[in-house]
Amino acid sequence: MTVHRYILALGSNMRVPGIGNPRRVLATALDAMAEREIEVIAASRIISSRPVGPSQRLYANGAALVETPHDPETMLDELQALERQFGRKRRGSRWRGRPLDLDIVLWSGGAWLSPQLTIPHPLFRQRDFVAGPAARVAADWRDPVTGLTLRQIAARVS
Repeated sequence: MTVHRYILALGSNMRVPGIGNPRRVLATALDAMAEREIEVIAASRIISSRPVGPSQRLYANGAALVETPHDPETMLDELQALERQFGRKRRGSRWRGRPLDLDIVLWSGGAWLSPQLTIPHPLFRQRDFVAGPAARVAADWRDPVTGLTLRQIAARVS
């Protein structure tokens, strides 16, 4: 069985009934990954960040290093199913608030491009709320596009 490693970006800016505030949502989502054959190897501390776009609520953000047998397309399906489990609906405004946002940032296989998924995540190098937490869980992981480590990318964007 092939084992894939991923760096995931985690975000929430809405309470979820039965779970609680955005920080609690992220912690619960990390725990729920095991049910989907996603093992959390390391998770960053949760930070607060300003929203991108018109949303007014602060975000809780973090990152996780995970292992799984899932290839990138299957991993995307699993993460989107987990988002739906937490009440995410993918319709309406692109920048609206969301109970749970899970993005694949990097993959141990390098780059991936399909109509549904681009790895590395195209915007992660510009977002300190992604690069900073990602560097905390895998500082020496190299971006296959730039060759820079996550530590270097985080230093440049902060």
